[in-house]
Amino acid sequence: MTTITIDNKPYDIDQLSSEAKAQLQSLQFCDAELARLQAQTAVLQTARMAYAKALQDVLPVDDKNKYS
Repeated sequence: MTTITIDNKPYDIDQLSSEAKAQLQSLQFCDAELARLQAQTAVLQTARMAYAKALQDVLPVDDKNKYS
């Protein structure tokens, strides 16, 4: 017997209607996709920071503000 807890109430998955199982599957897909996208966002934010740093490193130095 596999159970799932929703709103602090356990449900036997085998006893759920096919509509409830379909909704549960869709919810699980959404959760997995959100987790994947959050991980991808973290990777892209890290890469963006590296690219911004690399850009700063290759920009010409402004001699007028060099000694300010």
